[in-house]
Amino acid sequence: MRTILLLIASNVFMTFAWYGHLKDKGVPLWKAILISWGIAFFEYCLMVPANRAGYSNGFNAFQLKITQEIITLIVFTIFAVLYLKEPFKYNYIISFMFIVAAVYFAFKK
Repeated sequence: MRTILLLIASNVFMTFAWYGHLKDKGVPLWKAILISWGIAFFEYCLMVPANRAGYSNGFNAFQLKITQEIITLIVFTIFAVLYLKEPFKYNYIISFMFIVAAVYFAFKK
């Protein structure tokens, strides 16, 4: 559970670092890059311990990556809809279902 919580927190920082600047296009690119790097520092401070904890507690590297990707999509979806005011379309749901299937197969023994 610790790994999942750290991955969620890490992805919140990552999403703001990578996509937060899209809302305010008036910020010069160099500033957006520096701000993004500053935010991404905290993402790394959470992601590295998340991966270490997960790997030490039974996840393999593939499972960690696939889990991280599904968390990324959930966090990004919330961010895109609420912060960027992007519409959420039915084809995204279908795409997400395939990714959830990938998670299922990654953990299947």
